[in-house]
Amino acid sequence: MTWAILAFDGEDAEAPARRAAAREAHIAFSRAAAAAGRLLLGLPLHDEAGYSRGSLMVVAGDVAARDAYLAEEPFATSGVWRKVQALPFGIAPLPYQPWPAPDAPAPTGRTHSVLIGWDGTDAGALDRRMAARPAHFARVKPMAADGTLLFGGAIFDAPGGRMIGSIAATRHTSHQAARDWIAEDPYSTGDVWREVTVHATAFRPLPYAPLPHG
Repeated sequence: MTWAILAFDGEDAEAPARRAAAREAHIAFSRAAAAAGRLLLGLPLHDEAGYSRGSLMVVAGDVAARDAYLAEEPFATSGVWRKVQALPFGIAPLPYQPWPAPDAPAPTGRTHSVLIGWDGTDAGALDRRMAARPAHFARVKPMAADGTLLFGGAIFDAPGGRMIGSIAATRHTSHQAARDWIAEDPYSTGDVWREVTVHATAFRPLPYAPLPHG
């Protein structure tokens, strides 16, 4: 089982200081969790101006493993994260490029965009997704191979349940480029995604396990 943890910082004046104080502990914990196979991917979520607003953490394991991860994560225990959603998530098996070496230089600015798309909640939402799914996969498969798509997958309403949305990270370094990419996707043109948010991010190499490959 895999979980996408969407965690957002507080909006009070002390929020940036709390994040800065816990940052080194968060990075050290993330490095150890990646090496142990608990953390499959971790990305900061920034606004368009580059300010930190939260995190996306993709975590492996059952409910108990997810809860244990959150109980140890410094951003959770120190109060950096004020709103946390743990969403059942399936990583799409695509021909992703290999991760950079864990000792590769850390990024100095925006490297990617994180896209979070929510499907409609009406009775026809899943049918629209399934109808558009072959064209969506045909589009993103070569993009995974060339690095345009860092990773992607589906959000579920429950473990083993119904697909209700998507999360992806793409190699776009502006919100406009990411939105243009979204607009051309079959999940957009096929009326699958009804609400999409874009976050700036920076990919930090850690000893992640390889993603599912297909």
